[in-house]
Amino acid sequence: MQLRAMSLSRSLPATTESSNPFVSFCYSPTAMTPTKRFKRTGSRNSLQPSEPVRKTRRSLRPKPNPSPQSPIPFGKTKTLHRDFFLIDALDLAPRLLGKFLRREDVVLQITEVEAYRPNDSACHGRFGVTSRTAPVFGPGGHAYVYLCYGLHMMLNIVADKEGAGAAVLIRSCAPISGLDVIQQRRGLKTEKPILLTGPGKVGQALGLSTEWSNHPLYTPGGLELLDGPEPENILVGPRVGIQYALPEHVNALWRFAIAGTPWISAPKNTLRPAL
Repeated sequence: MQLRAMSLSRSLPATTESSNPFVSFCYSPTAMTPTKRFKRTGSRNSLQPSEPVRKTRRSLRPKPNPSPQSPIPFGKTKTLHRDFFLIDALDLAPRLLGKFLRREDVVLQITEVEAYRPNDSACHGRFGVTSRTAPVFGPGGHAYVYLCYGLHMMLNIVADKEGAGAAVLIRSCAPISGLDVIQQRRGLKTEKPILLTGPGKVGQALGLSTEWSNHPLYTPGGLELLDGPEPENILVGPRVGIQYALPEHVNALWRFAIAGTPWISAPKNTLRPAL
């Protein structure tokens, strides 16, 4: 499994004459006049003098990696169907990597997640249905947003069938569009990964509040989840900040991230390639 990220194209882009610094060294053959004699080696058509071919040098500079702000053809990107979410949180979590979260002009690509399952001593569902946890017991594909430490809005995507009490926490994202709005909401003028590596940062960048809980992510408008490329490789590791849970849940490898991206929260040294 993987977050099948975008790879560097090996092709080198051709340059035009106006942009080619070596154009003065390019050979341009002179057009032959009709009086030239040809040795017949093929069909009559081969006797016709050809138009001069203008040669251009290829750039020696390889194409750069796609930037987080690369345009995405969202006209061809569809909102995920609700059935996509009706599976175990442990199966849903890695499948969310590479997908796009969109709210108006802000689009983020999911790069890191954590799975929280039923009967999981680290899951909010362990408290049963309360006014705070009720959304996590809703049907898969809805948002579950809760306030952490009175500061951070944490976005979760509810998984599995209604009543299961499972979700996937969105830990980190990469910015795709709406960078100015993201920076304004974060109060941070940077394009570095610190902008979105952490679940509270993702919630802030999207301008979320607990009122977004129960919002269906599979319907157009508002906050929605769009299909995206599967990553080529995935990292796995234990979840972060759940020392209060049972040892088997503390050590479970239920954290997933796209391999090779800098848009991953700390700690990174607990992540390793998935088998």
